[in-house]
Parts: sequence; structure tokens; C-alpha cells
Amino acid sequence: MAVLESVKSLVKPFGQWLMPLAIGALVLAFLPLKSASAERIKDIASVAGVRDNPLLGYGLVVGLDGTGDKTGQVAFTEQSLRTMLLQFGITVPPETTINPKNVAAVTVHAVIPPFSKPGQKIDITASSLGNAASLRGGTLLMTPLRGADGEVYAVAQGNIIVNGISAAGEDGTNVTVNIPSVGRIPGGATIERSVKNDFLAADTIMLNLHAPDFTTALRVAEAINKSLKSNFAQALDAVSVVVKAPADSASRVGFLSHLELLEVEPETSRAQVIINARTGTIVIGNQVTVMPAAVSHGGITVTIKENINVDQPNPLAEGETAVTPETEVDVDTGGPTNLITLSRGVTLQEVVKALNRVGASTNDLISILEALKTVGALRAQLIVI
Repeated sequence: MAVLESVKSLVKPFGQWLMPLAIGALVLAFLPLKSASAERIKDIASVAGVRDNPLLGYGLVVGLDGTGDKTGQVAFTEQSLRTMLLQFGITVPPETTINPKNVAAVTVHAVIPPFSKPGQKIDITASSLGNAASLRGGTLLMTPLRGADGEVYAVAQGNIIVNGISAAGEDGTNVTVNIPSVGRIPGGATIERSVKNDFLAADTIMLNLHAPDFTTALRVAEAINKSLKSNFAQALDAVSVVVKAPADSASRVGFLSHLELLEVEPETSRAQVIINARTGTIVIGNQVTVMPAAVSHGGITVTIKENINVDQPNPLAEGETAVTPETEVDVDTGGPTNLITLSRGVTLQEVVKALNRVGASTNDLISILEALKTVGALRAQLIVI
């Protein structure tokens, strides 16, 4: 009997279950939907002063299988090798010729991320300076990497990984896949010095937009002020937004993390048509419109045919056989002129559809777009790269 009462208490009328479900659906219907074009501030802007720094060095790669710099053609490789041996107490007589066919002079470059600390590892790339055929199997000797100020910020060394390969025959035939004279060493450099920045020194944080736009900069400042419920942010120009920041370093990190996660809807870019004349690529922006215009497009085919006529003289007459060339030129205009009227297009799809109606190829479309721009019917900036 007790079991039956328990079961009855669990069974509810259908209406009692339906009411909470209906209320929940109603609440979800009125919840604000996330804008499909909204982006985080960290995706559209960067913090001023927080950036990578390039490093560069000069070193030697040893242990190559005869694919190093050629003797007598790259003098600085032999000179570098002599200098290195001298540092280890080995003096090579000047009249002695060093044949460094297993040695290659290389430049080593890397990028040190912001806030990197001594002891951390970074990837490096080694590129041949001389005429080395390949760096495959080589080992980069200890190479200091310097910044733009001349200071050493990292030291590189390690075995080089080469993706390219080269093979040659005795007759001079050679096959090369990718670039064997360039290699990488993952984690091949150890940071020895940190790069200073004023992230904690300044009273404000400067956010720089990746794509300059006055409207987007204003929206970023408004989104920050709305989130902080105070006028902490101010748009300085089309790129920079300055924000008052807490003085405490720990609070500043959390403060910036909060700002980066705020979502802003960037303003759409200006109407542009990008044309690559070398590859025939056309990119039309979403804001491009076309004013009413008429486009005439017709294919003209010119056929040139050479015929050889042989004229035989009358047997009773005195004469010689003559060969006379005859040229036939046929011009086909492809039927009546194809005159298409373009009405004002308000979307990218309508513009592309109207141009496709002309039946033009990519090269013809480039000419049509240039003509539309000249006549003032194409409401966009035409950029040829």
C-alpha cells in the first residue's frame, strides 16, 4: 500500500509538466541572441608594447655529407672556421687550405615572444649563406642570437631538420624537392635575456586595432565602458583605444583578461574589389553595389587559313608551274550583340549574379569591372595587385 502511494505521488497530471516547459521556452525565446558577427576584443586588437621581437645570428653547420660550401668559392666559411678553431687554441697555418665541404655558413633567425623568461626554448630557422647544396644531417654549432639593439637574447644549437631533398647525377642532372638549404630546429634556442616592455609601468593600456576603423574603435571603447560601468576607455583615433588600468600587476592581468573577452561587432570594411591581374583572381567585398548600367559582351572568333594553289600551264603553251598561296580570313561575332542591363545590386550575391549573366570569362570580368568603375556604375574601390 505504501508503494502504491509513492507511485501516485510521482505521477503528475500532464498539464503540471507542460506549464514549466512552456514558461522555459518563453524565457529562452526572449533571451538576447549572440550576434553572429560579434568578435572578442583579443581577436580584433592587440595590446601596445606586447609583441614579438626578431632575433638574428650567424653560425656554422657541420657534419654535412659533402653538401657544404664549395672550397674557394665561399671565403667567409673558411674564415669563420679558422676563427672558431683559434678560439679553441688550434692555429691553422695561413698557407694551409681548409676544405670545408662538410661545413656551411648559415644565418639563424628566430622570434622571441613577449614576456619570455630566461631558460625557455624557442624554435629557430637556419638558412644557407653560401652555395651549400643541402643542410640535411648537419648540426648547428653554438650561435648567439642578437636583437635590434645588438644584445644577445638567446643562444642556438642543435641538429637541423630539413624537409627538402636534392639529388644529382654525374651528367649534371639534378632533382630538388622543396628547399634543402633551409632547416629548422624546434626548441633549438635557449632564451638568455628577457625583453623589457612597459606593460606594468604605464598608467594606461593601449589597445590597437588590427584593421583601422573609427566606428570599430568607438564600439570597443563603448563596450569597455559599459562593462566597467565607468568611462575608463577612450578612442583616440581609428586604431588606438586607451584604457585606464589598475596599478597592481596582479589586478592588471585579470583586468586585461576581462577586456579581451568582451565581444564587439566590428564595422564592415569599405566596399572594395580586389583584382590580381597575374592570376586572374577577383575578390568582391560584401558592400559592393552596382548602379544601373548596360554591358555589351560578345565573343569574336577570327580564323585564318592558308591554302596552297598549284597552277599548271597549258600543255601547248610555254609556261611554268606556279604555286600560289591563298589566305582565308573568317570573322565570327558569335551572333547578335549581348547587351545586358545591370540594375542596382544591393548584395554581393546580386552583383555576382548580374555579372555572371554576361557570360564573361575571368579576364573579361576584369575589363568589365574596370569599365564599370570608369563610368561610375561600380560603387567600390577598385584595387589591382
